[in-house]
Amino acid sequence: MSGRSVPEAGAVVTHRRYVPYSDAHYAGNLVDGAYSMKLFGDVATEMCIVTDGDEGLFASYADVQFREPVRAGDVLEVVCTLARVGTRSRTLELEVRVVARGCPTAERPGGAEVLAEPLVATTATGTVVVPPRAE
Repeated sequence: MSGRSVPEAGAVVTHRRYVPYSDAHYAGNLVDGAYSMKLFGDVATEMCIVTDGDEGLFASYADVQFREPVRAGDVLEVVCTLARVGTRSRTLELEVRVVARGCPTAERPGGAEVLAEPLVATTATGTVVVPPRAE
């Protein structure tokens, strides 16, 4: 896009998402790791739109780490930081944090709490590509 400034490292995009119980697949209301990967795709798409005016395409992931469980009833914060800007590629640092968690009891079946400190559930480095910039 003509007239757009060149994206700079350090830009941040953040999404928040409630994890519905319908997405739990395992004992303990655990959600599969693919859930975090889908969220990484969503936040990376917004980053490309914000920085390049295009949805971009995910080219690769590196160093994906599943550090803490994601459960139904969690509220997640998904953070994408632009780490490196190439001619057409962008390196992104990605993180899923659990900021609130359901804690149902017999007396409070809808019980939940905001965590004092977010739990870092999933991290990854991703590479996206965007179309060449118009001169």
